[in-house]
Amino acid sequence: MASKENVQKVVPFEGSKLSKKEQIAHMFNDIAGRYDFLNRFMSLGIDVGWRKKALRILQPMQPKVVLDVATGTGDVAIMAARMLQPEKIIGIDISEGMLAFGREKVEKAGLSGKITLQEGDSETISFPDGTFDAITVAFGVRNFEHLEKGLAEMRRVLKPGGKAVILEFSNPTKTPVKQLYNFYFRYITPSIGKWIARNKAAYSYLPDSVKAFPQGQAMCDILHKTGFQAVTCKTLSFGICSIYSATR
Repeated sequence: MASKENVQKVVPFEGSKLSKKEQIAHMFNDIAGRYDFLNRFMSLGIDVGWRKKALRILQPMQPKVVLDVATGTGDVAIMAARMLQPEKIIGIDISEGMLAFGREKVEKAGLSGKITLQEGDSETISFPDGTFDAITVAFGVRNFEHLEKGLAEMRRVLKPGGKAVILEFSNPTKTPVKQLYNFYFRYITPSIGKWIARNKAAYSYLPDSVKAFPQGQAMCDILHKTGFQAVTCKTLSFGICSIYSATR
């Protein structure tokens, strides 16, 4: 079973003296210009459907103010603006390179009045307690340097009764999906990363970080430990991805 210690030890650049947080920022700054294309290419576009399913969980509560943690280039923030129709969405990320591309996308979508993307750290979220009705994170929590600290911060800035929805990769357990998935992630993904993104380390880090990340009940237990309630986990696409939902 993965542990929080394992999560912290898995880093993009083995041997680097930089912290995991610094390495993650450097990695995403480097691949920012090719990130969106690679996401669609390597997932065959399935990741768009995953995001929609995660956001549908929030539709009944009609959140007015939403925080998108590890927003990257703003895909979830833009989708949330259209699906949830909130008054305001704030996206935070430690990679200024990713945010720069995200801001261009937000402006092109005509959503600059509703979405603000700013540099920010999940472990020290710079907003008062109880600021947000809902929080989203898509494929970002496994990059937290200190998982429990980041989750506790998310809970802190949620309003009582507010909901966090976390979308993250997971490891399928059933044959033959497990074998195909492991082969694709271990051999194909790094090769594509090296070829298109010119950064093999970033896409070698991906399978290692997924393998080390606590999944299913283990992740639910951590969410409970950090104070969340009504925690649920739903697997998608034969277990390739999981949606965690939790309430403050």
